[in-house]
Amino acid sequence: MRISLELVPRDEAELKAELQLMKAQFPEINTINIPDLLRFELRSWEASCMSKTLYESCIPHIRAMDFDCAEPLPFIDRLDKHRITEVLVVTGDAPKNSGHRVYPTTCVDLIAKIKREHPHIKVYSAIDPYRGSIREEYEYVQRKLEAGADGFFTQPFFDLRLIELYSEMLEGSDIFWGVSPVVSGKSQKYWETRNHVVFPKDFQPTLDWNIAFSREALAFTKQTKSNIYFMPIKVDLAAYFDGVFNKVSV
Repeated sequence: MRISLELVPRDEAELKAELQLMKAQFPEINTINIPDLLRFELRSWEASCMSKTLYESCIPHIRAMDFDCAEPLPFIDRLDKHRITEVLVVTGDAPKNSGHRVYPTTCVDLIAKIKREHPHIKVYSAIDPYRGSIREEYEYVQRKLEAGADGFFTQPFFDLRLIELYSEMLEGSDIFWGVSPVVSGKSQKYWETRNHVVFPKDFQPTLDWNIAFSREALAFTKQTKSNIYFMPIKVDLAAYFDGVFNKVSV
């Protein structure tokens, strides 16, 4: 069972401090995944190379639209040098900086290119249960599998019933189930308007509710022999994970 933590690479000093805190206090976490956010100078593969000093398993997110499939991929050599053998391919959001060049490369295109040219790299892709119908998402998943995807990271779930539904649909796939604490009304509204999340009736934007749900998701992950990743945005990492791990045996 793998337990991954998603850390935002704001800068080298902050990332290093968060890595050291997690490694020292929460040994249950055995994988780090790093998003690629253009508003920060540190790219995901650079941050993942830093993470390798403390964690053997590091998974950078790769934005498909940033790369021309007709050209060599510039991050591969660095990944190989640091023995990083897993990536998460996402389409990527359109950049706010008009000077940042993008290409019409889809995540399916980039998955196929990496698996064709660098078959030693394990490629994950994304599952978003909120962007359309379940049938549409399932068909999109099938296209990614046909392109060579080895597994998936999901958008964060907030309802165990929805996780169970997708678990049945994706039986046999290598899955990291996403969990993200939402601890304010403003954050809840963001998830509802930006990501089209429908929260369960009993949801409360409190640390206690989110810790309880995270424990349920962690227990489900253990039971189904799958994986989980935590995306703790704007929350006290120590307080959150102390509640999650100290009350669940993993």
